[in-house]
Amino acid sequence: MTTLNIAATDSATMLRRRLRHFIRYPSMTVQLAGMPVIFLLLFVYVFGGTLGDGIGGMSGGRGEYVNYVAPGVILMAVAAVAQGTAISAAMDMTEGIIARFRTMAISRASVLTGHVLAAMLQTLFSVAIVVGVALLVGFRPNASVVEWIALTGVVAMVTFALTWLTVALGLVSQTVEGASNLPLPLVLLPFLGSGFVPTDSMPTGLRWFAEYQPFTPIIETIRGLLVGTHIGNDAIISAAWCAGIALLGYVWAKKLYNRDPSH
Repeated sequence: MTTLNIAATDSATMLRRRLRHFIRYPSMTVQLAGMPVIFLLLFVYVFGGTLGDGIGGMSGGRGEYVNYVAPGVILMAVAAVAQGTAISAAMDMTEGIIARFRTMAISRASVLTGHVLAAMLQTLFSVAIVVGVALLVGFRPNASVVEWIALTGVVAMVTFALTWLTVALGLVSQTVEGASNLPLPLVLLPFLGSGFVPTDSMPTGLRWFAEYQPFTPIIETIRGLLVGTHIGNDAIISAAWCAGIALLGYVWAKKLYNRDPSH
């Protein structure tokens, strides 16, 4: 077998390992999918009536606001699963599993790849739940089949980038508790972007941060695909951010995984 075939086979084995963990501990998956759903219901039913009347001249209240907020909650679901991946990677590191894997005749990259592939599948599951609940509470996207496919590609792209970053955060953490806290800003970034209110409603300093942080163009791209708002350069900016984050996370995670455990 070639090196590539060995890496693919070992990665598939590590993917099955992670999927078995999901089945064995379903509470983690429910928790990661449940948090974005709770925020969706909170903002739609508690704040939606007021916010929906004040966004961009809309006058549809709660029904209009759910269309606005759903993309931000989708991105929050992606970040939540990435946070869970950091915890899983930290558990492997602190419990000695990775130390054992280092001594085995397996592809070194497969351990990390297994985390990433499993997170992508878990994210698609969580996003499907969020979209399903959003539809139940009044979300009415007008996306075509092609736009739904493009949306899936965007979600996969963002998941790939954030997961590599959080795998690195999990490996660098000294404890599982630390791994759960380090990725927390990723879950909060949709609040500091255009996920819940337009950036032009924010104070000047916060508005500048919201407009130039990576999640805002991603949210606007998702919103444009789902409800037809203007995307402009946001798709290109999103791809650039994701490429940079993925490269940083991959290089960092690989370095942490290959480091001498005695140091």
